Amino acid sequence: MTSKHVIATTHTGSIKNRFARRFLRSLLKVKRSDRLGTGTGFQSNEEIRKRNAQRIKTAAYRSMARVVGPRKNWSRALLFKLRYRARIQGAGLRKRCLVSKKKRVLRKENKVQVISREPSRADNLRKLVPGGDSMDICSLLDETAHYIKCLATQVKVMESIADLYSE
Repeated sequence: MTSKHVIATTHTGSIKNRFARRFLRSLLKVKRSDRLGTGTGFQSNEEIRKRNAQRIKTAAYRSMARVVGPRKNWSRALLFKLRYRARIQGAGLRKRCLVSKKKRVLRKENKVQVISREPSRADNLRKLVPGGDSMDICSLLDETAHYIKCLATQVKVMESIADLYSE
């Protein structure tokens, strides 16, 4: 049974099926680029495995975000991040992100005291959801629910693809 047959037997408009089609196309592109030898020089099997794992991960996230489209903030933020990363890698540049702890200055009677601010649960959630740093709490919860649903769909599709090809 081929993957086209499996996908065609269910409702074709669902997010799961649209993601599966996009993801399979992306995997074919990864396979073709490996066959063409786009790697540089001689690489160990471990380096090749890591590079392919990163490509598969990127293909999965890009496919998921493209299926959802610009309707959700997290998908727009994820697509923007992937495009930006591809531009930087294409130029051969690497950018390090340094994260500093947020600090709040408390002024009391001519004394300045620096207090390290502990992140709240909402702040932790904002770090996990792409684009979450610019959302209010209601939007953040709505986007988080949708993002979790899409991640669960992504896992199911990837498991079914792995099961199909491991037989």
